[in-house]
Amino acid sequence: MDKPFVLDALKDGKVSVEGQFLSGSNYTFLSEVTHQEQTLKVVYKPVRGEQPLWDFDAGSLAHREAAAYLLSEALGWDLVPPTIYRRRAPLGPGSLQLYVEHDPHHHFFNFTDEEKQRLRPVAVFDLISNNADRKGGHILIDEHQHIWLIDQGLCFHVDDKLRTVVWDFGGEPLPGEILADLETLVRSLEQGEPLREEMENHLRPGEVSVLRSRARHLVEAGCFPDPPSSRRPYPWPPV
Repeated sequence: MDKPFVLDALKDGKVSVEGQFLSGSNYTFLSEVTHQEQTLKVVYKPVRGEQPLWDFDAGSLAHREAAAYLLSEALGWDLVPPTIYRRRAPLGPGSLQLYVEHDPHHHFFNFTDEEKQRLRPVAVFDLISNNADRKGGHILIDEHQHIWLIDQGLCFHVDDKLRTVVWDFGGEPLPGEILADLETLVRSLEQGEPLREEMENHLRPGEVSVLRSRARHLVEAGCFPDPPSSRRPYPWPPV
């Protein structure tokens, strides 16, 4: 199923809630979207189900999910399943994301060495998006061996909050193709560029500016950082 159709379905299809995921702290629902006589499984995260946080703006997590998809697309890495912010849905505004079929028991902590070697773009994505909660269970591998990232609600804060399980590449040089993609991203996030305007539909202007700065600084450093010693760099729980 092609991506333009999926995005149209997320935007315009009829949404029906099927059941609730019980493992997360925010209300999250497995739902279906029907569009042009086709039905897709989706993950629906209504704003009204977001638990208040002291450090993230109230009602902003669904927007951050949508911004993470835009970032993934801008980089050309296809890491985040198609995701939109939808204003009209059964339980009010929220994010809709295409559901990825996967084995929930296969996650970062039992990936093979070969699978872990494929996670360099994941590490960079989390670095520049400032993911505050990259658990091992948020990295999925589908039946076609494609890597997907889910649960990006705690991203893009202006302060350094990176907490991730993926610190395997500390000190390594960034691959050339990743550097090239980051350089393109930096240009695309300049004032007046279309991507900048799209991101600011979901994030504060200052958050987009800091995203651009993180990408630029990573290009200048040219290598993966080591985990900081001044604060806790890992999420809890880790899975």
